[in-house]
Amino acid sequence: MKKLILGAAIAASLSVHIAYAEDSKPDNEVSFNAAAVSDYRYRGISQTRLQPALQGGADYVHKPSGFYAGTWLSTIKWVKDGGGSSDVEIDIYGGKRGEISKEVAYDFGVLTYIYPSNGLRPNANTTEVYGQLSYGPAYIKYSHALTNLFGFADSKNSAYLDIGANVDISNGYILNLHAGHQKVAGDNAGISNDRLSYTDWKLGITKDFGILTGALAVIGTDADKSVYASPANGKFMGRNAVILSISKTF
Repeated sequence: MKKLILGAAIAASLSVHIAYAEDSKPDNEVSFNAAAVSDYRYRGISQTRLQPALQGGADYVHKPSGFYAGTWLSTIKWVKDGGGSSDVEIDIYGGKRGEISKEVAYDFGVLTYIYPSNGLRPNANTTEVYGQLSYGPAYIKYSHALTNLFGFADSKNSAYLDIGANVDISNGYILNLHAGHQKVAGDNAGISNDRLSYTDWKLGITKDFGILTGALAVIGTDADKSVYASPANGKFMGRNAVILSISKTF
């Protein structure tokens, strides 16, 4: 359920992301990050009822082998809105990155989404395996659920296909393009998998200004408005939205 608020007046559209990194050894890299986000969107669906979230994480990379591991956390609202009790998402992941050639790179691993004491039935905790191939700025990624998907009943073997590119267009401006399709296996509470499945998209631009990186993105989906409406207020969680972010990574 896998981004980025300055001042109260723009708290719904702006995010701050602070990070730092260190090399504990020449072959090892450890990094940390913290963030505030205007609306935590995952696969196009708001996890925070279209409201801000606080986020943070840590990553370790063994550079010679390409093996990596990490964790990432975010505040959320959807579990409580669905009748559960958790207000945080904890992601734990590990995998391996490398190059097949100078042009082609790969990344594969496993990712578990944990919603502590969420109380939902089926349980919201989800584990996926994923694999990605990239060619220059373009990539294609496939994720496959080994468990039920985010509390949907009988949804093991659900799949998500992600295609995109991050293209340097000029003067350090990066054009971010993404299209994805979430296929939900099985039926949930009498809702067919055709209604549960949907496509999402993103068009954005990112610029590293040195001290901070800024990003502006438009995100949307064709998800069923009744299926992906918040039980708290009835609003559609996959509606089109503009998200502005400020971040720092080093």
